[in-house]
Amino acid sequence: MAISVLDTVAAPRVRVPARVSTDAPATAARRLPLTAATAGVLGVLEAVGLMALALTHLDGLFSAANRPAGWIAATVLLVLAAWIVLAAGSGAALIDAAGRTLFLGVGYGEVVLVAVLLVVATVLPVPVPGSLPLPVLGLVALAVPVAKLLLANAPTAQQWIAAGPRARVRRADPVTTHRALATVTLGLIGLSLTAIAVLAPVPSSGPNAPASVYSQH
Repeated sequence: MAISVLDTVAAPRVRVPARVSTDAPATAARRLPLTAATAGVLGVLEAVGLMALALTHLDGLFSAANRPAGWIAATVLLVLAAWIVLAAGSGAALIDAAGRTLFLGVGYGEVVLVAVLLVVATVLPVPVPGSLPLPVLGLVALAVPVAKLLLANAPTAQQWIAAGPRARVRRADPVTTHRALATVTLGLIGLSLTAIAVLAPVPSSGPNAPASVYSQH
C-alpha cells in the first residue's frame, strides 16, 4: 500500500497542450486584386461604350439612302448585342471570381476582329471614320482588348480565379425579423396618406385644379 502511494506521488506529470480554440473564422476575408477589378470594370465600360455607339450611329446607318440589306442589318444587330452582353457578363464574372475563360475568349475575339477590319480597310476602299490614319486607328482599337488580356493574365488575377467565388453570407429578411415594426410602419404610411387625402382635397375647379385629358380646349 505504501508502495502504491509513493508511486502515485512520484508519478511523472504529463503536460497536455491547451485546446486550440476553433471559434476563429476558417478563412480570412478575400480582397479583390486591382488587376481583376480593373479588367472587369474595363469589360463593363466597353459594353457601355458599344451600347452608346450603337444608339448614336446605327440609326443614321440604317436610314441612309444606300443602307445595307435587311439580313445584313439583322446580322449586325445580333452580333453587336451578343458582343455587348458577352463583354459585360465576362467582366462581371471575372470580378466575381466565377471564371476568366469567357473573358479571355472575348478579348482574343476582339483582337482578331480588329485585325480583320484593318485588312479589309486596307484592301478595299472603305471610308475610315475620323481624321486619324488607319494604323493609328488600329492601335487605338487594339488598346482595349490587349489591356484586358494583360490584366486577366496577371498572376494576381489568376490566383483570384483559382480561389473560386467568394462565399455569400446569407442575411435574414428584415421584414421577417422585425415583423411588428414593419406592420406599424406600413400602418403609419397608410394613415398619413389617408389624412392627406381627407384634410387636403384636390380642388375640382379653379387655377389649382389638375389638368384633365378629357377637358376640351
